Amino acid sequence: MTYFTDATFKFFRDLSRNNSREWFHANKPRFERDVRDPALALIGDLSAPLAAISPHFRADTRTVGGSLFRIQRDTRFANDKTPYKTWLGLRLFHERGRQTTAPVFYLHLQPGNSFLGAGVWHPEPDALKRIREFLVSNPSAWRAASAAPAFRRRFELDGDTLQRPPRGYDATHPLIEDIKRKDFVASRALDDATVLGARLRQVVIDDLRRLGPFNDYLCAALGLEF
Repeated sequence: MTYFTDATFKFFRDLSRNNSREWFHANKPRFERDVRDPALALIGDLSAPLAAISPHFRADTRTVGGSLFRIQRDTRFANDKTPYKTWLGLRLFHERGRQTTAPVFYLHLQPGNSFLGAGVWHPEPDALKRIREFLVSNPSAWRAASAAPAFRRRFELDGDTLQRPPRGYDATHPLIEDIKRKDFVASRALDDATVLGARLRQVVIDDLRRLGPFNDYLCAALGLEF
């Protein structure tokens, strides 16, 4: 099944050139038809496969408060005051993700810059400390989840990192480069042909399975079931 089409990415290219509330409201039917509705269909079709990977993650088709990120930007503290994102974000979230820090599966759709990933982005200090301490206590499981050759051939560890080891950690620890991470995220790029093609759902499902052990490890670090 094909979810997104050339019209999806044309909407985002047009929005990039016309990022205003007036233009968006005039083109809202395009957004709903070519972007929002196919995204919600994909989310719904991922629900059963996701439950087979982990019964504690959710693919939520609500238009507000579900797996679909708002297209409106939060400009309160931003220098860039353009009102809309020029991409679409989908998150498959942990059932306890609204109460505590938890890993997610994430799909980012943008012309020429789509990607799929998993993990914890910008965790709060307490959660970050728990993950680091879990790495120190469980190094072999971390290597299995994040550094297996098959995993690294497909995914890249991403995000911000400290220049120096965090206070209290041995600078000679074998995992010090991972302990220095401020984000624990693995991702890979998706080309436009995949996003707009009939195999998108299967590609996403296959990647969710491969990313499952990575999120499983982070759930264990944070005291969450996977």
